[in-house]
Amino acid sequence: MIRVATGTGTGFNTDMQDTLRIATADHGGGIDAAAARFGGARADWLDLSTGINPRAYPLPAFAPDAWTALPDHAAFARLKAAARAFWHVPDGAAVLAAPGASALIARMPAVLQGARVHIPQPTYNEHARAFAAQGWSVTDHAPDATVVVHPNNPDGRRHAVPDTRFAVIDESFCDVTPAETLIAHATRPGVLVLKSFGKFWGLAGLRLGFLIGDADLVARMESLIGPWAVSGPALTAGTMALNDPAWAETTRARLAKDAARLDALTGWAVVGGTSLFRLYDVGDAVGMQAHLAKHHIWTRIFPWSDRLIRLGLPDGAGWDRLQRALA
Repeated sequence: MIRVATGTGTGFNTDMQDTLRIATADHGGGIDAAAARFGGARADWLDLSTGINPRAYPLPAFAPDAWTALPDHAAFARLKAAARAFWHVPDGAAVLAAPGASALIARMPAVLQGARVHIPQPTYNEHARAFAAQGWSVTDHAPDATVVVHPNNPDGRRHAVPDTRFAVIDESFCDVTPAETLIAHATRPGVLVLKSFGKFWGLAGLRLGFLIGDADLVARMESLIGPWAVSGPALTAGTMALNDPAWAETTRARLAKDAARLDALTGWAVVGGTSLFRLYDVGDAVGMQAHLAKHHIWTRIFPWSDRLIRLGLPDGAGWDRLQRALA
């Protein structure tokens, strides 16, 4: 059962919500900073602070011209076709490949028209930062646009399609539960769906993301990111992975099993999450993060809660390391 992280029961600080969601750039990762504070070399650390699949899609062998030649239109067309098939993109919705979902998030306010955006909190903070940086008012009063993360990061909430002029649906973590996708609504005017390649496929460094939806809005975004926005290796790997539904099915089953294993190993109260990350109420989030960091295990805590901690999935020997640290 998912409980939304609101109110004092989970340490949600409502007085600071508006400030933090715009001003604070808190993310997972940051292993170098963690090592500088708690010791050890980067290679000594187990990073559980992200929601990235720890067992990535196996990269193919790249042809030499994947690195040396400008990607041609045929390579982009093959990637788009694979994306359409994998996500069951409806006819009439446009598909754009980009150098990561973050690049799309940063440019989204320039694509839409309006002055007020609603972004239900708590959620991934880059959406609010991007809109605020381009002069939008982040508010729940008569918004022109709404952004939802579905399922939400970090508590796993699900959303319906927002009923505003523009609706941005960030499905960066939805590939673990494809039946819950809102992609069928991508033909509606003003609707845009974001897809991340780095999370489910575990290849965040490849930098590949997709924008799907309203053809006019997608065309505006394409003009902002320019030609050859996706690298040759990303085109090759992305096309191969999206054309491999058997790997996706096997991976979903493994992630679900590992998420249940993590819940049992920690014994903590589950607040929410997905099978790529789990959100727990540990009472003292700062203290628990510091305890695990002394064992060179990095986790994610939040400026809006003093109780909640988020863990990604270990893999291999990481399970034993986490168990020893918790013991």
